[in-house]
Amino acid sequence: MQTAAYKIFVVEDDENIREIVIYALKSAGYQAYGYETGEEFLKAINEGLPTLVLLDIMLPENDGLMILRKLRSMPKTQKLPIIMLTAKDSEYDKVKGLDLGADDYITKPFGVMELIARVGAVLRRGANETTSSIIEVNGIIVDHARREVRVDGEVINLTFKEYELLHYFMLNAGLALSRDKIMEIVWGYDFEGETRTVDVHIKTLRQKLGQAGKFIKTVRNVGYSLGD
Repeated sequence: MQTAAYKIFVVEDDENIREIVIYALKSAGYQAYGYETGEEFLKAINEGLPTLVLLDIMLPENDGLMILRKLRSMPKTQKLPIIMLTAKDSEYDKVKGLDLGADDYITKPFGVMELIARVGAVLRRGANETTSSIIEVNGIIVDHARREVRVDGEVINLTFKEYELLHYFMLNAGLALSRDKIMEIVWGYDFEGETRTVDVHIKTLRQKLGQAGKFIKTVRNVGYSLGD
């Protein structure tokens, strides 16, 4: 992925955090621009669209959720990738942000490596959805238009949730995903089951993928990842 082609807007009123994020993005090869207020950001949006937005929820005057709602209501920004920056324990903000159409969220305080990884994952996801419905990772091929999975030319029959789980892994290949995050995305934030549900589905998914199942790896104290 040629990162220099991607322009990222960072909307964050805390100057220290904003500058750190911009520095990290530029170091990773992205174009990055910072905005202290929602008003500045919306003015910049009208002059030209970025590739992705990092949007803080706690902003003066127009908060991040209000801005997110506005962006999702306008045709030109309806599908613009947006990652929300949320407070550590604000579950309501995470749920509300996802419900309004955010593509992902990062909880403060966050590490630079996590930030770059999540930005990359959302950008890859968008590229896959707009350029091709077919994704291949380690010999596993998912044709999302047909909802078909193949390994070594053989069609693998998966349940609805097994397919959704694998597709989520494929879109985020190489990224460590927590059980809670998997539960939230694949089963939905209102699902009342336990994270043990994830482990059970991972076990059966590995079995059905045969030799390719080894590429779904357990990440100690975190969850799972797909890839070498």
